[in-house]
Amino acid sequence: MSRIGTIFSPYPHPPEQLRDAARAAEDAGVEELWLWEDCFRSSAWAAAAAALAVTDHLRIGVGIAPLPLRNVAVSAMEIATIERMFPGRLLPGFGHGVQDWMRQVGAKVASPLTLMREQLPALRSLLAGETVSAEGRYVKLRDVTLDWPPAAAPLVYAAAEGPKTLALAGAVADGVVLDSRHTVDEIAAAVRAVRAGRAEAGREGRTDVVAYVLTAFGPDAHERATAVLADRADAADRVLAGSVSEVAEGVARFQAAGVDDVVLLPTDDVDLAAFFSAVGQVAVSLPNGGGAS
Repeated sequence: MSRIGTIFSPYPHPPEQLRDAARAAEDAGVEELWLWEDCFRSSAWAAAAAALAVTDHLRIGVGIAPLPLRNVAVSAMEIATIERMFPGRLLPGFGHGVQDWMRQVGAKVASPLTLMREQLPALRSLLAGETVSAEGRYVKLRDVTLDWPPAAAPLVYAAAEGPKTLALAGAVADGVVLDSRHTVDEIAAAVRAVRAGRAEAGREGRTDVVAYVLTAFGPDAHERATAVLADRADAADRVLAGSVSEVAEGVARFQAAGVDDVVLLPTDDVDLAAFFSAVGQVAVSLPNGGGAS
């Protein structure tokens, strides 16, 4: 079923605002609230656990945490701990990380693609309760097994942008997170690349596709949304803006392009509770939109 989510951004919002924001999202009927971990703001996993603890059924996505910052066994323990406490409500995602930040903390790797290729399969196997040994360039494990694996392993997402990472995400991850600022056609091309990568790897099933879309509601929505992308002549094609029904029509176009979860990203200047309320209305207005009616 197609889903509609939204975002709590660590840029205009400090960590102490997250609990109220998570409650507001759940009260608005939003099913998923996504976070991310950028240096040097807030921890992805601490934030996810806090948001889950103050809500009853809201799913929390981490899109994303940087792979180079943690040993894969530590990531597996963090995810398994949260998943056992809040079953079925965590959507963990990982990415290369901003390379300048990774260099700044001494975590930059020579080959981010190799790191992802090694870490994500090991992580998925650990979360599945398997005993994992690996002797890779970056991942080295000796008969590692989680003592408290989750009852059901969550989907593991990979952030992807360029063609090589899109194909790799299809090959080694359960889902992919596509960043905002893209047109529907660009998203459709990314979806095709992910699916091709999965098929080439010989994997059955399909990759769950999450796409962030910068969104604004209200009479001045187009001006506020496109101002964020003022450097792009086609900014209007890269955002969703207007009334609830207008945004819902735009969401449907992304769904038709192959997106399973359209995640509406607010501009920095909005009241989050009001924005989440509008997101909930969008979800209700769409068939199979995942909203609470």
